[in-house]
Amino acid sequence: MAAEFDLVIIGSGPGGYVAAIRAGQLGLKTAIIEKDKTLGGTCLNVGCIPSKALLESSELYLQSKHGYNNHGIKLGGVELDLNTMLARKDKVVKDLTQGVAFLMKKNKVEVFKGMGQITAVGQVKVTGESGDVTELKAKSIVIATGSVPVELPFLKYDEKRIVSNTGALTLPQVPKEMIVVGGGVIGLELGSVWMRLGSKVTVIEFADKIAATMDQQSVGVLQKTLVKQGMQFLLNTKVSASKIVGDRVEVTFESRADGKLGSLTADVVLVSTGRKPFTDGLGLETVGIEKDKQGRVTVDHHFKTNVPGIYAIGDVIIGPMLAHKAEEEGVAIAEMLAGGVGHVNYATVPSVIYTHPEVASVGLTEEQCKEQGLNYRVGTFPFMANGRAKALADTDGMVKILADATTDKIIGGHIVGPRASELLGEIVVAMEFGGSSEDLARSFHAHPTLNEAVREAALAVDKRARQM
Repeated sequence: MAAEFDLVIIGSGPGGYVAAIRAGQLGLKTAIIEKDKTLGGTCLNVGCIPSKALLESSELYLQSKHGYNNHGIKLGGVELDLNTMLARKDKVVKDLTQGVAFLMKKNKVEVFKGMGQITAVGQVKVTGESGDVTELKAKSIVIATGSVPVELPFLKYDEKRIVSNTGALTLPQVPKEMIVVGGGVIGLELGSVWMRLGSKVTVIEFADKIAATMDQQSVGVLQKTLVKQGMQFLLNTKVSASKIVGDRVEVTFESRADGKLGSLTADVVLVSTGRKPFTDGLGLETVGIEKDKQGRVTVDHHFKTNVPGIYAIGDVIIGPMLAHKAEEEGVAIAEMLAGGVGHVNYATVPSVIYTHPEVASVGLTEEQCKEQGLNYRVGTFPFMANGRAKALADTDGMVKILADATTDKIIGGHIVGPRASELLGEIVVAMEFGGSSEDLARSFHAHPTLNEAVREAALAVDKRARQM
């Protein structure tokens, strides 16, 4: 007899496990299926969390070697213990994945380990690692299987010399030279980690700019700072081939501007050219679930597929492939299925690059405002003029706020600088409540704090910043 549930979720990443928690809280009998050994999906296991652990550790290492002298702290004989650094990263991951498992038990969510496959409307088969099969019945099924790295045909992953984000988190030694193919979030973050630890890093980007979807004034500050730190960039450049030369990899590339060919050799090549939805082996074709040209599951604004009773959220559907976006969709679908009203405001989904300095963004960029012909005003304020940033000796960057010229409603916020990911939150909240730049400008901000720069940028929208 097949076990029966109100809701079966395939995939235990941020979208899936948050949906399961909320469904359990709302009294739905819920099951979650995970093909990997631990819960948490890409984000917890080989994505957001381990990369941030290494970013933090590598930044501390760099500061201990070069940054503390200015504070009157002299350290001698600083050494890198990579094994300990990687072990700390693994412990952070283990603690959090175990935390997700605990939350499943706490909210009475039944966990099934194996590959989930939809065999018919309301029916899911789980095939375990040993081949054992479990049949489940469900009133509703949610596909939350996330995404996987895009593999280039001439740069096949071996996760040793040619690596995805997964391999880049477990390199046994610091490569003398690293090539990063793709100048997006993953490439810049993981490239930063290994550059701080001593690797010579070159980023090859097909487009004529890095992080093309983010505010380009902010990204320009980031790129200049990364160049100062030692990262090299080949923009508007197409990688065309690779070959193994001894224990190194030779990458051939072509300038898109003039067709000039070139090549570089490195110990490790990190391929970070994007991600694609993971839908293989899920049985979507069996029940006739529609996908778009990009391979994403097609859904309506209630996350319904074209097949009754089957829904999809997260990286497998349209929208930014971000953990927090998937989480909000997970909450929304659980509340809808429990008879409530779920909602996701896609206008306030934040994006962050966790380099140093960080870049954090929400809403429209200035480039998008111009493309849409919007009448807007801009306020900016540099961290160089912020007292707390000066005290921290961390003054690269700025805050930028975009507001509608007529209503003064905030339509975009962009921060490049220290702790940008944390500072962005107040702009997100202001936008969620339809706030104006004047609302931020007239709100108390403790002194001295970094987020005074947010207030000053809001004041600058009306040309009344006080600290410049």
